[in-house]
Amino acid sequence: MSDTRHPQQLGKYRITEVLGEGAMGVVYKGFDPDIQRTVALKTIRTQLDTEDDSPGAAASRFRNEAQAAGRLAHPGIVGVYDFGRDQHVAYIAMEFVEGRSLASYLTAKVRFTDTDIVGIMSQLLDALGHAHDKGVWHRDIKPANIIMTTGGRLKVADFGIARIETQHLTQTHYMVGTPSHMAPEQFLGKPMDRRVDIYGAGVVLYQLLTGRAPFVGTTEALMYKVVNDMPEPPSVVEGVARPGWFDGIIARALAKRPADRYATTFEFKQALVDAIGRNVDDSAWEQTVLMAPPRPARSPLTPTLAPPSVSSASSGSGAPPPSHWDKAQLNQVEMTLARHVGPLASVLVRRAARECHDLNELYSKLADQVPDARARDAFLGQASLVTGGSSPRTAGGTAGTPSSGGSKGSTGASGGTMLGGPLNDAVIDKAQALLAQHVGPIAKVLAKRAAAGTDSRAVFFNRLAEAVNDAKARDKLLADLGKLN
Repeated sequence: MSDTRHPQQLGKYRITEVLGEGAMGVVYKGFDPDIQRTVALKTIRTQLDTEDDSPGAAASRFRNEAQAAGRLAHPGIVGVYDFGRDQHVAYIAMEFVEGRSLASYLTAKVRFTDTDIVGIMSQLLDALGHAHDKGVWHRDIKPANIIMTTGGRLKVADFGIARIETQHLTQTHYMVGTPSHMAPEQFLGKPMDRRVDIYGAGVVLYQLLTGRAPFVGTTEALMYKVVNDMPEPPSVVEGVARPGWFDGIIARALAKRPADRYATTFEFKQALVDAIGRNVDDSAWEQTVLMAPPRPARSPLTPTLAPPSVSSASSGSGAPPPSHWDKAQLNQVEMTLARHVGPLASVLVRRAARECHDLNELYSKLADQVPDARARDAFLGQASLVTGGSSPRTAGGTAGTPSSGGSKGSTGASGGTMLGGPLNDAVIDKAQALLAQHVGPIAKVLAKRAAAGTDSRAVFFNRLAEAVNDAKARDKLLADLGKLN
């Protein structure tokens, strides 16, 4: 190498070629003179603080990759040999693998047969099963991190954001990963376990079947879809023509609740083998991928760039906050909502703020996004402390009138509901009369229960609305309750 931007040697390793260059650092091809073997050397850029151990920091993730992959020894996982520093550059020496990423084959529109797909997934799930048995969860399973070797084997790479059960490098509410392949619990900041990899493998299976990810769109749209929607079954995707038995496997692998997914990679793999009805050669796809268009020759000094991934909740928030809102005000709302929905609060608040014009309306709309009834009560109770008993405040901080239109929702208060204000006997009696128009005499009992344990008008109205099953009737009740004084 003659380019002065790159070192000639790192530690004992002689550098022979630049393999790739991205935001964090450079990947080199190197040679270990002690045992006469070729290695890949992954480095971290010198301008990044290699002593920063804060969760999600580049240095923390870099060391995490060495520690996580270093404890694994499986033919389906890229091996890690060494970790060191030289000339203020940190590096990982790892197995050099000749091959192409699964992402490159999907980009080239290679169509895998049903048997090919089961073979690929079998190898992937075996590799992940080994990692899980060693207490390591990858947390970023995607085609770009799966290498298809020239010998017909598969290797999983990049354990940079892996979770090791005995370590705490990543906080519960720190969102990290690639949005299109992240599980709902990763977006919601909920506790996670090995089943985040089950979900990631399910996304890969969907891509192999259909040629695209189950959800597409901006990061903001992806977050919402992953948490709330189910993807289109592969068998009905236009131009795909896959057997229907894949649909049930996909549905379970991509279940919103971790408890509804396959419990282990072995169970996932067995479902595929049982469905196809025969044992498969898990490297049979070799002939398929060899027919793919060849990759352009790589120049030592014109490295390919790795695709970006999301490393924090803030980077996935999409558009900036609406200009008609005070930033500090929105931050307060986001902090309140984040206690109940995790990092997804950032997206939800900004989306709702574009449609709302005062705090009452904003809190009311966001209440619909808190699925648990008790948590929703807590959120609305906190909201009522902010809005108080006076007239609702506008985004600019002046007194105003709440929007007359209601936001459609099954459980939250409508846009016209006063979140503030005291809950007294007069309000309870009037609310009971309004509820009776929808549910009859039982309204008296329901109103008494709804008022128990709270002095928040918002919580009380929210509880009453849950008693009305019909969406239109519920919206009308909420609108009427919002007019009470």
